[in-house]
Amino acid sequence: MPEGRHVPEGRHVLEGRHVLGEIAFGLLGVALVVTAALTARRFGLPAPVLLVVASAVYALLPGPTVRLEPDLVLALIIPPLLYSAALSSSLVEIRANLRAVVSLSVLLVVVTAVVTGAALVAVVPGLSFAAACALGAALAPPDAVSALSIGRRVGLPDRLRTVIEGESLFNDATALTLYTVAVAAVVDGRFDVPLVAGRFLLAVVGGLAVGLAVSWLIGQLRRRIEDPVTETTVSLATPFAAYVPAEALHASGVLAVVTAGLILGSQSRSLLSGPARLHARAVWRLVDLLLEGFVFLLIGQQLAAVIPAIGDYPRSTVAAATAVTVGAIVLVRPLWLLLPAMLPTPETPPTPETPPTPETPPTPETPPTRPRFLSPHPYLSTRELVALSWSGMRGVISLAAVFALPLSVNGTGFPHRDLLVFCAYVAVLVTLVGQGLTFGPVLHRLGVRPDLDEGRRQRARARVAAADAGLRTLAALHDRGQLPDDLILRLRTVAEERKRRSEDSLRALKRADAGRPPTASLTEAFSRVRRTMIEAERDELQLWRDTGHLSDASLRLLEDELDHEEGALPPPQLPPS
Repeated sequence: MPEGRHVPEGRHVLEGRHVLGEIAFGLLGVALVVTAALTARRFGLPAPVLLVVASAVYALLPGPTVRLEPDLVLALIIPPLLYSAALSSSLVEIRANLRAVVSLSVLLVVVTAVVTGAALVAVVPGLSFAAACALGAALAPPDAVSALSIGRRVGLPDRLRTVIEGESLFNDATALTLYTVAVAAVVDGRFDVPLVAGRFLLAVVGGLAVGLAVSWLIGQLRRRIEDPVTETTVSLATPFAAYVPAEALHASGVLAVVTAGLILGSQSRSLLSGPARLHARAVWRLVDLLLEGFVFLLIGQQLAAVIPAIGDYPRSTVAAATAVTVGAIVLVRPLWLLLPAMLPTPETPPTPETPPTPETPPTPETPPTRPRFLSPHPYLSTRELVALSWSGMRGVISLAAVFALPLSVNGTGFPHRDLLVFCAYVAVLVTLVGQGLTFGPVLHRLGVRPDLDEGRRQRARARVAAADAGLRTLAALHDRGQLPDDLILRLRTVAEERKRRSEDSLRALKRADAGRPPTASLTEAFSRVRRTMIEAERDELQLWRDTGHLSDASLRLLEDELDHEEGALPPPQLPPS
């Protein structure tokens, strides 16, 4: 404290109580996130829906609430969430599904914004098309956090997961750019289509350029870092390093973050050591859990602020505006996806695209009857298209954008701002809760589920190929006489054992494919018994520490060795549901 400055007595006590209250409120939020995660795992319910409902109920009770700060959400929460999703996405698979990604993340977003805007203008007297399009653009993109969080829980086929991930990563850039241009049109008093197109192209090109530049700079930096903790720190700072300069250049910060994440994620093998990858993944899983939980809690908390704001509107106007808003964003998506499947078959069927992976050649359930340009993906069956059409949950980006609408325009209030905010909130709640709760049952009813055996088969084949590559390298080193024979023998034994376990898994999968009763493979038995042995080893090490024969520092090092060995074992197989 500066010398001579007088602080009133009791000031420190009041500030301390205020800080303690905020900490307690934050702990309550963490407790809700953890409780929702445990409840979701126990009862099979989507954690995002549980958090939104619990937070909305709490918002109606007396007590403190958290107000949504749009700039805070868009600048501090969305970039790391999108960057984490981009890191775990496949750039190869997104490139193979590029037509689907462009169709859903660009064309469908534009169509949804225009249709929603036109519907609102028709039922709300005095509402300008630009202001209505601002709401349509905000609600056009399905939320990446919602779709991926629920999709991971219910289980999606790889093709659907890739399309949803690619769409979710890029649609925000399209929507936020349209939103910015629409708001500018309200301020200027005119909606200039060439200006809209020009600003959109500049934002896209600028975002891509910034993302490429940042990914190159971060890649050069990480190649010179060997400490896992430092590398993870750089990883946590990367989304903001991409977002801030892009926004400063009036480009798409969201697109810059996604571009950097996709490139750095595809280069992780050459940029990161094994320990650094394990450390970074663990940290990003924690970040995802806390930020996703905070996002859904934040959505529910806005209920108390939204409802009183529409008291001056006629109920008929509120009902009509809400109905057309929800109807537009819910119906446009399935129509966009399913109408091409209902059109006549062209005379020459389109040539199939290269399948996402060579291990899973496409076996469409229906003939390729959709026109090539409009078809989201030539290998998606009608059932998969229906499932994809029901994955359009909206989330916090839509709310943050609508709450960021200016309070006044040229000295007067933004036209129908309170009504637009209410319509957006209801649309987010209906899609997130309604589609979120029913997404899993819809997939089950359609019979759309991931082929788990195919994934296991693919990984087992890859392990065999990797073991063979290691054995060839070991043989070359032995021929050059660079290693002693006893070391060669030990390394060969380890590699051959890994290869045998993978071959055993392949034999078990072939037995299941042939319709014979499944039996536990030697690999599963090995993993189960080895885990039991590791627990016994941990107990023995703990006993040595407790009796004074082993220091705590040595105990932690030995526990790290066992933890890494356990982490390398194949995960336990869950019983079929």
